[in-house]
Amino acid sequence: MLATPGSLPPAAQDARWAYETKQDGQRAVVYLPGDGSLVLRARSGEDITAAYPELRPLGAALGRTAAVLDGEVLALDRRGRADFQLLQSRMGLAGSPARAARLAATAPVHLVLFDVMHLDGRSLVRLPYLRRRARLEELGLEGPFWSTPGALVGHGRQALDATRAHGLEGLVCKRLDSVYEPGVRSRAWIKIRNMRTADVLVGGWLPGKGRLTGLPGALLAGQRAGRDLRYVGSVGTGWSEAERGELAALLRTLTTDVCPFTPVPRAPGAHWVLPRLVGEIRFSTRTRAGMLRQPSWLRLRTDLTPEESAADLPDAPES
Repeated sequence: MLATPGSLPPAAQDARWAYETKQDGQRAVVYLPGDGSLVLRARSGEDITAAYPELRPLGAALGRTAAVLDGEVLALDRRGRADFQLLQSRMGLAGSPARAARLAATAPVHLVLFDVMHLDGRSLVRLPYLRRRARLEELGLEGPFWSTPGALVGHGRQALDATRAHGLEGLVCKRLDSVYEPGVRSRAWIKIRNMRTADVLVGGWLPGKGRLTGLPGALLAGQRAGRDLRYVGSVGTGWSEAERGELAALLRTLTTDVCPFTPVPRAPGAHWVLPRLVGEIRFSTRTRAGMLRQPSWLRLRTDLTPEESAADLPDAPES
């Protein structure tokens, strides 16, 4: 079940909602068969269990009780806050168990659990959120690398202000009477990001100058509008030297002679690429034409496919 971008529920409906901290990690469904084993699957369905060996003891936490849980794998910085860039060194290692084991010893992840869909052979997806949450908390899943953070009922404004004060990514609002809708981006779950961000597809790049010769000076970003990829602006800041080099190598493998944008933007000297790279950018506002103002690169979204990047609809244009 996925959340829809939005804003706080009306104050008159505040008591009908629960509020959870929005995490910045890799979403995972956790399968506990009840035999001591554990299987983790990403949103794509990929088995990512081997990437996170420190989570395997969770398989025995419920004894012979089988369960399917919803959660998110995080990498925490020194202040205990989720850091997606730290997590990227752990993602994609399901096929490299030896390396995953080494990193688990030096940079362990933490799994936060926030829902239960099946328990002891019974599906709970038709139960309201409040009852599912109570069942989850009754399981007492607290361990060295996993936890069940609390949810606050009501007081949405205070919860959102607290996430901003502590530099957290945002808030997820969940309607107390909502059922669990697998695979659905539902209005019963609303996500609020403290940063104004957007997922974009990279459709081209402009070459850098001087010491950046041969490297991308700016990326040309687009967002889906039906079947078309609409150009929304160029992004020329926010990378480290290492990231710029990594992007250059990836872009070279995607070179094409055909512009992927409709209509073709005015971008003299542009190099076009197949729109397979998903990036997250920060921006100040959006123009009436839908262009992003003051965009800055945040990260490469290796956890999203190009199709998933279109799931978050763009913010309404502003003047």
